[in-house]
Amino acid sequence: MSRVEAEVIRTERLVLVPQRVEHAREMADVLSDPALHTFIGGAPATAGELRSRYARMAAGPADPAESWCNWVVRLREGEEGQGPLTGTVQATISPSGAGLVAEIAWVVGAGFQGRGIASEAARGLVGWLARRSVRDVAAHVHPDHAASAAVARAAGLEPTDEWHDGEVRWVRRGAR
Repeated sequence: MSRVEAEVIRTERLVLVPQRVEHAREMADVLSDPALHTFIGGAPATAGELRSRYARMAAGPADPAESWCNWVVRLREGEEGQGPLTGTVQATISPSGAGLVAEIAWVVGAGFQGRGIASEAARGLVGWLARRSVRDVAAHVHPDHAASAAVARAAGLEPTDEWHDGEVRWVRRGAR
């Protein structure tokens, strides 16, 4: 398998832009609310920490069969469609028996939550993956995180009986 590269994904209200190191400063502000870490642990990253993380992500995984695709989520507002960054989505794509599979994740800044941004971004991502012949899509959701479960459901994923690091594995098999 050759690596899958992130491309611009457009939805009705959003544009998912391949993540670059230059996004770190704005994303540090977007993701600065400690409440975002209630279910995932840790603390908000500084702009410098995000720059380092984004540079490592851009370098890609050591395994040539795996692809890391990362996007920042931008609102399509104003005359030029260049609204603020609101969060991120990501997919780790790898081969598996009968085809490609992806593990996805999302986060939307506290100031942008409650507007369906995460659900729309996740649906856009799952659709993009399906167009790249990704067969199965999975996400891990903390059992007490109702908002994230709603995003997973909106993206067509369903909860399973599988658990990983205290989170429920949600899947969409045969994504189309």
